[in-house]
Amino acid sequence: MKLLDKYILKKFLTAFFFTVVVLVMVICVIDFTEKNDDFLKHSLGVKQIMLEYYVNLFPYYANLLSPITVFIAVVFVTAQLAARTEIVAILASGVSFKRLLVPYIMGSTILAVITMGLTGWVIPYANKTRVDFERKYVKNPYHFKGRNVHIKIGPKSYAYMESYDNVNNVGYKFALETVEGTLLKRRMTAEAISWDSTKRAWRLTPQLVRIIDGPKEKLLTLPQRDTTLNLYPKDFASTYRLSETLTLPELNRYIQQKIDRGAADTQIYLSDKYERYAYPYAMFILTIIGVIMSARKSRAGVGGQIALGFVLAFVFIIFVILSRNFAQVGDLNPMLAAWIPSIVFTCIGLVLYRVVPR
Repeated sequence: MKLLDKYILKKFLTAFFFTVVVLVMVICVIDFTEKNDDFLKHSLGVKQIMLEYYVNLFPYYANLLSPITVFIAVVFVTAQLAARTEIVAILASGVSFKRLLVPYIMGSTILAVITMGLTGWVIPYANKTRVDFERKYVKNPYHFKGRNVHIKIGPKSYAYMESYDNVNNVGYKFALETVEGTLLKRRMTAEAISWDSTKRAWRLTPQLVRIIDGPKEKLLTLPQRDTTLNLYPKDFASTYRLSETLTLPELNRYIQQKIDRGAADTQIYLSDKYERYAYPYAMFILTIIGVIMSARKSRAGVGGQIALGFVLAFVFIIFVILSRNFAQVGDLNPMLAAWIPSIVFTCIGLVLYRVVPR
């Protein structure tokens, strides 16, 4: 690594981490003012608030704002170099513009690898504590409101409940059906089904079993009993920010479970999964765009270039939010939605590389 590479790389990474700390601290202060009433209502101490919530909130926002912060850091550093005519001197010494990009690419690669590790494993662990804290002290108590719930719990088995009480873990008007192809072979019904946390099993009230064998039908009655099913109280628990609390392997397993059960909300989790892969690449392409836009001295000065950097970075975030919403409502393929912002900005970067004077 040459001295020039070390010089630019150090400035780039220093500006990035400084920008992250400043922006996230501002957001945390705003967040505290909004939630202070909730903290007071539950008589929470400073130590509990800081250790259980804000220590875990910091990496979440640091990752969320990473495209903005990396872009601002690049624009800030490069605009300063251009304002002091250092870039002119570098290019005049025979260094090509492509060679000038090398330390920036090295920096964005380092940040992309760190981001991938954080989003895949580290941040979900922090989010588990943060989301649990929000559910307990900030959000209203959760009540399952689903009606006439159907869940596939096996290759040929389907469970049905008219309603479910997640506070007492009791389901009402329960039915368990066995279907082969399009034919109903067996149907068992019970007035209620309740979870026994000690035995980790379901307790059924007296059941009526209907067995269908072609034109023949048999009716049986069974007494109250315990049974195990591929169904758990967590299936009816709050899904508030659930995807954010899952590591990448956990998220993959959860998505597969959703697909096997034919769930309707799989898109949300697929969108989150693909975004974790797209974000690191976004940092890479935004770095290159930032260098291209700020590598020449501007009459607007460094402030004007930084302001333009803010605008473009927020445009990228808007693209991410819009594409995510389209994916979650099923109007757009989740993988395509996750990569659309990066694809659009890659095209913008190629155009800028060709037309912007350097």
